[in-house]
Amino acid sequence: MSDDRPAPGTVRPRGRTERVRAAVLAATRAELEAHGYPALTMERVAEIAGVAKSTVYRRWRDPAGLLAELLAELTMTEVPLYDTGSIDLDLRQLAMGISRFYANPVWRPMMLGLIAAGVNSPRAAEVLHDFFRARNDQAAEAVRHAIKRGELPADTDPVEVIRAVGAPFYYRMLVTHEPVDDALVEQTAAAAIAAAKAGAHRVR
Repeated sequence: MSDDRPAPGTVRPRGRTERVRAAVLAATRAELEAHGYPALTMERVAEIAGVAKSTVYRRWRDPAGLLAELLAELTMTEVPLYDTGSIDLDLRQLAMGISRFYANPVWRPMMLGLIAAGVNSPRAAEVLHDFFRARNDQAAEAVRHAIKRGELPADTDPVEVIRAVGAPFYYRMLVTHEPVDDALVEQTAAAAIAAAKAGAHRVR
């Protein structure tokens, strides 16, 4: 019987990179749940994950980088994006997902910790910018489809529509400290939908 295995050193072991990533993100999540973002350190995450510190630093650079990747993964599962064929339903579902994410006693302080860090840390600000730019662009795909279907004006800015959905939640959490509840979900979605259909979010 012939041996079809590749010669040593010719193929990178599949799955190892993903195993390291999963272990590091699990360790990051555990540390955040136990101690919060301000206490998050690369050394502690590496120790819990059983990974060399150099590996963690090389891939994620700093705690902000760890949190950014964890947030990207969490939002894909905790705040799913919809493209149902109805922009009214899509934006309501998005608003509900945002509300539920920030109702979580772990995820809310995690995000607020990164936002607070971004005030004084250029690196944290960079991470926030990149995270929201990517996430808003993903969510805007449903708006682009709504434009093609004729539900919204042809010159609608898709990302601005998504920003209009998210902004009221951050205003309440960061400025007025009012509840983030189902009433806000309905109000926010209805306002964003009405504004978009009226042409308030046109490309400038």
